[in-house]
Amino acid sequence: MTQPQPSSPPPVPARGLSIGGRSAATPERTFYDEVGGHATFERLVARFYEGVAADDVLAPMYPAEDLASGAAAERLRMFLEQYWGGPTTYSEQRGHPRLRMRHASFKVNPLARDRWLTHMRAAVGSLALPPAPEALLWDYLERAAHSLINTFED
Repeated sequence: MTQPQPSSPPPVPARGLSIGGRSAATPERTFYDEVGGHATFERLVARFYEGVAADDVLAPMYPAEDLASGAAAERLRMFLEQYWGGPTTYSEQRGHPRLRMRHASFKVNPLARDRWLTHMRAAVGSLALPPAPEALLWDYLERAAHSLINTFED
């Protein structure tokens, strides 16, 4: 006896928020789309780096040319866009994010984390997102910042 064939393919599972961006198989709107796409992440990162450039703890962690040229800002923007469902440019250009490995050469102590969060909080606040997406974005950024602590030395 033959098994009946389904009349349509099974539904595509919903994507979670993870590295990988969009694909043809997952056309649903992503967080990236819902908050305004590239322009929103461009504003977020620009505001963040305004604070970083003037910060006596964080600015010395960056090569001066990375801050001046915008290279550091571009990397962060591409990473965040990809993480939240936008273009996969980050991985195409730089490979897997490996955040802990990429930050291992820097002394990321609680003071550096707190300064990073201070500037990122101002940047997130400047976007004037609705409460739910702002909370989701902020929760991720806080968890990421805490996970990158690699020393408790001053």
